[in-house]
Amino acid sequence: MTLYRFPSWQSLVVLAFLASSSWRMPAQAADPIVPAGAKLEKLFDGIVLTEGVAVAPNGMVYFSDITFSHQAKDEKGAIQAGHIWMFNPQTRQTRIFRSPSGMSNGIKFDANGDMIICEGADYGGQRVIRTDMKTGMSYIIAGMYEGRPFNSPNDVTIDTKGRMYFSDPRYLGHEAIEQPVMGVYRIDTDGSIHRIITDAGKPNGVCVSPDQKTLYVVSNENGATALERLGNNDPDNPATVATPLKKGHMALMAYDLHADGSATFRKTLVDYYPEDGPDGLVCDKNGNLYVAVRAANRPGIVVYSPAGKELAYIRTEIPTNVGFGRGAESKTLYITAGKSLFRIKLNTEGYQLPANK
Repeated sequence: MTLYRFPSWQSLVVLAFLASSSWRMPAQAADPIVPAGAKLEKLFDGIVLTEGVAVAPNGMVYFSDITFSHQAKDEKGAIQAGHIWMFNPQTRQTRIFRSPSGMSNGIKFDANGDMIICEGADYGGQRVIRTDMKTGMSYIIAGMYEGRPFNSPNDVTIDTKGRMYFSDPRYLGHEAIEQPVMGVYRIDTDGSIHRIITDAGKPNGVCVSPDQKTLYVVSNENGATALERLGNNDPDNPATVATPLKKGHMALMAYDLHADGSATFRKTLVDYYPEDGPDGLVCDKNGNLYVAVRAANRPGIVVYSPAGKELAYIRTEIPTNVGFGRGAESKTLYITAGKSLFRIKLNTEGYQLPANK
């Protein structure tokens, strides 16, 4: 851009005018997403790696604590079995909601207010379950595909027809890998399970757009399926792996979501390679995406338009997932990063699946 420069005598006149008058430079427009002075607030420290934050219809905040088996051991070698925590925004108290968690990862709430949970590998359930929040009873809604266990269900999203979409990568765990691909699956309301995406690299975060026309899928292909066996000092930072890894597809992608629940690749919105790709993501009411980007050179929550244009950036430690509050807290964004839970107040309201009446 070429900047116009005043001749020196004109500069003096302008400066004299500014100094002697009440004229002021118009204030810059407020950021439409992140308020001026908004600060990231730490709410809780967990055990190893927090994930899957989601807010229930009653405003309680639930999130996973994935206790990697090679890290979360006591002095006798007993392995922590994974936990789901509940944070109360009113009291600021956090307590265990469920333990063992089946090594839960992604969490969402369906239109009935029940909890949908992806359970991973590494002594986990390798399945998707639904917990009735009134009775506390849980039901397996996706236990196997073609008679074989899933790799490690990671993240889940739900459309307004009640269909669920979940990703099935593998990052760590001793269990055999029995699926031929790391894909995205759909669970229909009749209980049937369909593999609908096989070309997404190593799918991680998934999210249905508010208009129900797009299924956003993240690929985070770190090059390993058993990270804990590679001499890694910090499982949350693949750069520390003693054995060099070849990263693959690191991208945020948009798929056309059709009326029958099938999905067709449309385009890559953001390509992060050679940095790490994102993890979880959610949408606001305007359809903008809030993406937990794990790139070591710029970690944080990046807000994108549906076309992939960056709109805002919130710096955090390396994040895993995001979720909006509800009701009076609908402009609060909760963030899981490292082993902690954070929140920040925004100017935008999050999108939530409409409740059944």
